[in-house]
Amino acid sequence: MPNTHALGLIYAPVGRDAQIAASLLKEAGISSKSTTDIVSFVASLGDEIAFAVVTEEAFRSADLRAISAWIEAQASWSDLPFIILTNRGGGPERNPAAARLSEVLGNVSFVERPFHATTFISVARSAMRGRGRQFDARSRIEDLDEGERRLQTALSAGRLGAWELDLASFQLTASEKFRAIFGRGFDEPFSYDELISAIHPGDVDRMQSTVKSTIETGTDYAIEYRTIWRDGSVHWVELRAQLYKDKSGKAIKLVGVSADVTARLEAEEQQRRLNEVLEQRVADRTRELEQAHAAVLAEVGQRESAEQKLRQSQKMEAIGQLTGGVAHDFNNLLMAVLGNLELLRKYVGSDEKALRLIDGAQQGAKRGASLTQRLLAFSRRQDLRIGPVDMRELLIGIEDLLRRSVGSTIVVEINVPDKLPLVSADANQVELALLNLAVNARDAMPSGGSIHVELYEAEHSSQLGELAAGHYVVLSVTDEGCGMDVETLQKAIEPFFSTKELGKGTGLGLSMIHGLASQLNGELKLTSEVGKGTTAELWIPVSTIIIPSEAQPISSSTAPTPRAVGPKRILLVDDDMLIAMSSADMLMDLGHDVVEAHSGLEALDIFGDGSGFDLIITDYSMPGMTGGDLARAVRAVAPDMPILIASGYAELPAGLDLDVARLGKPYTQQQLMLEIGKLLSNP
Repeated sequence: MPNTHALGLIYAPVGRDAQIAASLLKEAGISSKSTTDIVSFVASLGDEIAFAVVTEEAFRSADLRAISAWIEAQASWSDLPFIILTNRGGGPERNPAAARLSEVLGNVSFVERPFHATTFISVARSAMRGRGRQFDARSRIEDLDEGERRLQTALSAGRLGAWELDLASFQLTASEKFRAIFGRGFDEPFSYDELISAIHPGDVDRMQSTVKSTIETGTDYAIEYRTIWRDGSVHWVELRAQLYKDKSGKAIKLVGVSADVTARLEAEEQQRRLNEVLEQRVADRTRELEQAHAAVLAEVGQRESAEQKLRQSQKMEAIGQLTGGVAHDFNNLLMAVLGNLELLRKYVGSDEKALRLIDGAQQGAKRGASLTQRLLAFSRRQDLRIGPVDMRELLIGIEDLLRRSVGSTIVVEINVPDKLPLVSADANQVELALLNLAVNARDAMPSGGSIHVELYEAEHSSQLGELAAGHYVVLSVTDEGCGMDVETLQKAIEPFFSTKELGKGTGLGLSMIHGLASQLNGELKLTSEVGKGTTAELWIPVSTIIIPSEAQPISSSTAPTPRAVGPKRILLVDDDMLIAMSSADMLMDLGHDVVEAHSGLEALDIFGDGSGFDLIITDYSMPGMTGGDLARAVRAVAPDMPILIASGYAELPAGLDLDVARLGKPYTQQQLMLEIGKLLSNP
């Protein structure tokens, strides 16, 4: 509830104190109401009360049990402020009775009579502000509860079962869907021992070994295994979880989700058998053709190649559509979670436990945001933003993230020369490629080891292969792992090829890096020897663009300092009520006046001729009228209106010829402030 709706409650049954207090509050713009007895005073207490003004003598001989009970029953966010009017010399330092009121009432301020009007109003406003922060905290808590409900809806829609395993007692907590995946009713007991007994005997050792590995190394738990239902039927389940540790680093629990993948695996097996039949038929037909005529063998080979490329293209398209849609929806959910957490952090004060909980939630949500950005980058095949990049600064800036990504069992050695020429590349994509190479190197050394990362200049003069002659900077990543034989090395960059066990990798990392190298007119070179490790070299051409010495080369760590702008009137458009509310809160917290609309048509109706607004911030993907359609309609009315389009996709659709600013979801309040500052400074 906003402060403007809150009241001051006055209980001063003797003398003119009630009249004076009400008059002073009215002059200060604060509404109030008075009560004449203790019963009506207690009955008037509620969430709409901002503070209570009480004379000391009114409570001196009164039965305060009802008030004490009400105070104890307050919600966790509520701590109603009391202003006690005492007689001169009757403050809590010299008056034990007044001091006892602090014990009963809790949040108390004392004002000695006679008091100056300014003093009383100052104390009242301070109490009003404190109560306002409590109201804001209530709103944030309600928003977090709504986020939890949405998460449960997402789990239900995805047919995912939630579970948690306490590692001290091995007590299993399982959702109704989790029990159903193992063939159990929602009200049936299902302990960890019963879970083990439900697993196919041939998979138990592998399952327990994976749990042990997760506890010892901290790697995410991911496994597929067979489970036997009570009716004897065999089903496949997939489980994924993360390890939680206490402050000392001790593993305390696994928290994750599960899914029944029987249908998927059966479909894959059916497809595999079908492919075997097709391949056998092709082989038989090929032998017939070989006996008949050889320019025919060439035609069959071309047809097979075309079929393989078509199947691969269809597979990539299907995965791209699936991952793009899922990642976009999760970006919207993460937008609301991150926005509310960021604002809530400002209102918890110095409560270390609350700050720690919020930080943990933010870290988890940011990891989810990083994952969705990678999914979108893969599914959308986004255009590269190529420009001069300082590889030395890029590697130095990502060093900490690199070390955290490979874990404490891996030693990262970095060799960077003092000077290197700039290269022509996309800084963000090069960073992603480096992280993928480092993670691959880590996975090749399950028992630990060293990764050597190096930058150096190189000249390529040969015309053999795909790499053109010229000047290059080479990013080299070397591990001490198991290495690859010649046959494996030849397949390493093929999409979906992976030497990792099921569920441990997608097989897309090296193929994406190879594609990036080709787009940059460079090359990915792999050398490996079984038992001795692997070296991956990303050759990137030196930039031919000459930039002034004072100019700053492109680096993902280079970011302008956010510049705040004065209060503006902003039209915020988003069809998702939760995201609109979160974004509006962030904007209002920055001091702006925000008007919300939840569709393009509603926004146009509110916008009118545009004279009442300084800026429009709109979501792109909305039913009926997209953000792009809205931008065109607004520009027809107000050609100079600044417009900021926010989207959960990696890139806006191709061919969207609009001169608008772009902000990717999820975004932070600082990013929002920065984009608004840039847009209004350079309209």
